[in-house]
Amino acid sequence: MLEPNQRVKVNLSGLTIQGVGFSQNVQEALGTIVRQVSADPPAYLVELLFSFKGVKRVEVAEDRIRRA
Repeated sequence: MLEPNQRVKVNLSGLTIQGVGFSQNVQEALGTIVRQVSADPPAYLVELLFSFKGVKRVEVAEDRIRRA
């Protein structure tokens, strides 16, 4: 289980979030866990270190997150 304020790397490749499509190259976006948003399946809100076209926070499945 991931904890709030934990630094992580997020694989965003192939996702479209808030109208922004992420290329296959975005496999290790750095961020910080904000909170868990779903238990089944596990998903988290992550605040990214860098904004991608105005997107700073993303909800992603746990299997796309690695500890930094």
